[in-house]
Amino acid sequence: MTRTAAKRGKRERGTGWLEREARAALRESGRAMTRLERNARAVAEAAEALVATLESGGTVYFCGNGGSAADAQHLAAELSGRFRTDRPALAAVALTTNSSALTAIGNDYGFEQVFSRQLEGLGVAGDVLVAISTSGESANVSRAIEVAHRQGLTVIGMTGPAGRRFAALCDLALVAPGRTTPFVQEGHIAMGHTLCGLVERALFPAPRRGGGR
Repeated sequence: MTRTAAKRGKRERGTGWLEREARAALRESGRAMTRLERNARAVAEAAEALVATLESGGTVYFCGNGGSAADAQHLAAELSGRFRTDRPALAAVALTTNSSALTAIGNDYGFEQVFSRQLEGLGVAGDVLVAISTSGESANVSRAIEVAHRQGLTVIGMTGPAGRRFAALCDLALVAPGRTTPFVQEGHIAMGHTLCGLVERALFPAPRRGGGR
């Protein structure tokens, strides 16, 4: 038996523990997801805020770091592109995407201002900021919340169980259950998708079918 074949055989014999770990992780993820239903009222209220803003010609801004930056871009794209329905574009902007602005502001003013500085120039009263921080300790996201309130924006926060102080800074808070960052982020994208779906249905309701027999 060649060395490569021996390694392959050892690896195949050792997959049992990987399956057990996968089963345990997926079970825990599923349990966290089932607890998301407790946020139904908060998600509905957040959808109402977004609908009111978009109907009046306002803009929804998103920000976050790392995986939350990816979520910010993802959710902004669901609104500006489409979620499930072919319909007109919605005004949604992720403050995480302009690398020139991020690096210039970070270099000249400090990383804590990479979102707030952009929002200072773009946000107006009546807009909405969706601020995402899994830990609740993101200084640049908290600074964006301060500027948003100063300029008359509504703030929807997305965080985890450790982000109680962060949640208190926001007008509405969507707190995902979960013991670890990945599970919290899974909750965020599930609530974010639900939020986008509600907004789309509220603004572009499907035409009712004619009366049947």
